[in-house]
Amino acid sequence: MTETKNNNGLKVIAGLLGVVLLGTIIYTVSLYQDKKKTTDALTQEKELVVEDLNNLKSEYDKAILESNATNEELVAARDNIAKYIDSVQSMKADIASLSRYRRQVSVLKAEREKLLKQVDSLTQSNSLLAMQRDSTFTELEKQTIFNDSLVVQNTQLADAVERGSALSLSSFSVDAVRERSSGKLVSTSRARATDKFKVCFTVADNVIAEAGDREFYIEVLDPQGNVLGDSYTKSTEEGATITYSKGTNFYYENSNLDVCDYINKPGDEFPKGNYMVNVYDNKLKLLGTSKFELK
Repeated sequence: MTETKNNNGLKVIAGLLGVVLLGTIIYTVSLYQDKKKTTDALTQEKELVVEDLNNLKSEYDKAILESNATNEELVAARDNIAKYIDSVQSMKADIASLSRYRRQVSVLKAEREKLLKQVDSLTQSNSLLAMQRDSTFTELEKQTIFNDSLVVQNTQLADAVERGSALSLSSFSVDAVRERSSGKLVSTSRARATDKFKVCFTVADNVIAEAGDREFYIEVLDPQGNVLGDSYTKSTEEGATITYSKGTNFYYENSNLDVCDYINKPGDEFPKGNYMVNVYDNKLKLLGTSKFELK
């Protein structure tokens, strides 16, 4: 009888222990499931924070690429977000930390809006400046073309004035002469009788020419093509050069002017043959040519 009571007591204790164990197991499983749910929720929340940060970083990358010039504030903000991404990815997720980063994401979004508005304003200003610069460049280009046109016109006008002011000859003659004992000069065509060449020309009137002292150059070529007399050389800045027999000086006053000069014989007498006489102005422009023969 007593043994039966003991067995019943043991069974009751065993049953109670079983109930306690089952309750413990159920409670442990419940705690595990709750913890897993919490962990999964925190992980998901962490991923959402990282996703938001990555989206912000992408927007900054796009804004930096679209900006004509590097914006230091945009670059600094983007680099700051990259640091936040690294921090969130490496941290152990918990409610307090995620809440702090969530608040930081909101702050960063507000900062992004402010910076992008500034960038838009700067972009518009730069576009306006670019338009103004292009307009100014166009006006400068037009002015340059106009100035170049004026330079060409002035150059052409100066050339025309220079050509118009150049002196010319209205008549030109050369005589072989002999000098009588009385001093009178008479024309001759005989080489032995010739004492000198009388070279005469008339400088035509020119109202736009500059009045003043002038010098023309007389070149006499003998039958062998040599320059007659004491030859001299004249050169210009443009590179023209002549060898001449005599320089003739006169004062010009814009009206017709008769000028005569003489070329003396080089030795005992002038050689027989054909002669050529040329007259040049001070710029070595050929003004007149005369040919004749001494027999």
